[in-house]
Amino acid sequence: MRIVSIILIFLANVNLVCGQSIVNNFNKKLDSIYLANPETIGIMVHIEYPNKKISWSGAIGYSNKEEKIKLKINQPVLIASNTKTFVAAAILRLVEKKQLIINGSINNYLSERTKRLLKNNGYNISSIQISHLLSHTSGINNFADSPEFKDKMHVNPMYKWTRQEQIELAILKMNKLGDTGEKYNYSDTNYLLLTEIIEETTNSKYYTAIRKLINFKNKKLNQTWFDSLEETPKDTYLLSHQYAEKLGLDSYKVDKSFDLYGGGGLASTSKDLALFYYELFNNKIFNNPQTINNLLTKIETQEKSDIDYRFGIWQSALNGKTVYGHGGFWGTVAYYVPELNLAISVIVLEKDKSSLRKEIAESMIREFASVN
Repeated sequence: MRIVSIILIFLANVNLVCGQSIVNNFNKKLDSIYLANPETIGIMVHIEYPNKKISWSGAIGYSNKEEKIKLKINQPVLIASNTKTFVAAAILRLVEKKQLIINGSINNYLSERTKRLLKNNGYNISSIQISHLLSHTSGINNFADSPEFKDKMHVNPMYKWTRQEQIELAILKMNKLGDTGEKYNYSDTNYLLLTEIIEETTNSKYYTAIRKLINFKNKKLNQTWFDSLEETPKDTYLLSHQYAEKLGLDSYKVDKSFDLYGGGGLASTSKDLALFYYELFNNKIFNNPQTINNLLTKIETQEKSDIDYRFGIWQSALNGKTVYGHGGFWGTVAYYVPELNLAISVIVLEKDKSSLRKEIAESMIREFASVN
């Protein structure tokens, strides 16, 4: 027994040294990437890797480029379309509770007002299923691509949008993308309709329902909230500025309502975002372990697509490893790597440098090649 104990202590010390070495390399890599790309304004990364007892956050750069305010580790940001994964998880929780049927027609769940709008504008809503909204195969166009939306954003970025306005833009001002199930086409409108379905089903505000269905508190997602709809959690830093130089946008100078109702809307930290992905894929969100398979359902379409989108999440590859993840408008991304049982989030504060997100994630994951 004494020999076994000595071996276990030795292995624990080896893992501790290896872990510290890897963490030191994370910091060096982050510094190096930022020095080579200062236009990013700031970068935040979190890696959640319990198998190696690693829960690491890093940050470098500025949270406000005009005032040169230093970016803090785990300073929250708007995660934009990363919100879709949360919405999809909430929908599947309702399926678990037998309040929704994943292949059920949206005709059974939408408000009467929205059903009339769709029917009166040529949509056969009996053929559109919840699964089609989740996978962007409904044929409903993206309100954010409409000229009216873009013009309004240019003229008055502080305009306060409603969800109904945005849904009406997609239905009244834009053509159908095709028949249901014909092709994949990314559309925020699908997720606006999903949050309406959540409200109709739970008889509560979608943001309150999502918080309860996913159980933010129990999952220790203590710094994740729908900004402007919920109070900022206690002991949370101010939101960092996020930028899109080509569009002339600063997140502090755009009303949150432009991307608030399910297609986006959540604010979070790099740690909370990575932790959510880890919890999701380790069956801590769903009650039924098989529900994760529903999340990863692939809806086959008549027209093939290079994008492998599932339900609020896409499948791709990093360093030759299969990953599941999602990105957001302002420069966020999160991945789960099944082969390593690892989750990573990357936040780049300049949208125009979003291409760096994958490079940063791959660079960090590469560190584990020698210890796995």
